[in-house]
Amino acid sequence: MLILGQNTESKVRSISFIPLFLLFLSICSLSHAQGVPNLGQTDRWMKGAMAAMERNDFETANSIFRNLIESGLPLPEEMPYFFAETLFELKQYDNSANFLQKYFELNGFRGENYQSAKELEQRLESPLQAILQCQLCDRKGYRNESCPTCHGAQKTEQDCSYCKAKGVVGCSKCAATGMITKKNIFNIWEYYECDRCAGKGRLTCPTCDGSLKEVSDCKTCKGSGSVPSEIICDHQPGADHDH
Repeated sequence: MLILGQNTESKVRSISFIPLFLLFLSICSLSHAQGVPNLGQTDRWMKGAMAAMERNDFETANSIFRNLIESGLPLPEEMPYFFAETLFELKQYDNSANFLQKYFELNGFRGENYQSAKELEQRLESPLQAILQCQLCDRKGYRNESCPTCHGAQKTEQDCSYCKAKGVVGCSKCAATGMITKKNIFNIWEYYECDRCAGKGRLTCPTCDGSLKEVSDCKTCKGSGSVPSEIICDHQPGADHDH
């Protein structure tokens, strides 16, 4: 059994994990459907990743595993377990859990590293629970930071889209003319001052109330005021805390 060393630094940058995991799923499906053996470059990459893990160089192992997935080559059935171990050591616990689950789906209890995988599953319970309880990070464990668009205000101000930043809109009752026309009983047109706009032909914009601006939830952070950073959260408060 591979013996893993101590945890590496917790400040780890994430590299497009979700698209990578989706790519991994598609490659697994294709490999099983075609029955393509794992040969050549795949074996070399796996040996390189395993060697990096043995010397506790999990950053290098992480890079090799990602290259293997992105290459589109057939993937060894045990690869998800070793990648999950690597991600655990890098404190990417949610990512680790995803690959571990895929390992169980692919191999069941017949996998060569099934027992070690179950042990990893137990080790993941505590950090995953800490992520769920933390108010400082997203559900994947990445530290939240102030939204760069609204700077934490949750709202953004922009030119009113309804009145085009003019502050007024045309009166719909008089078609912006300020006058209302009616035919009297003698079939003669009569003109009256529009009582809705007081003959001005325009009204204060109902959206911005004449301010020329409208306020809405920030589209970047969806009104939360924060967005996930690329830093693994340590669940400790403090704006200047080193993660």
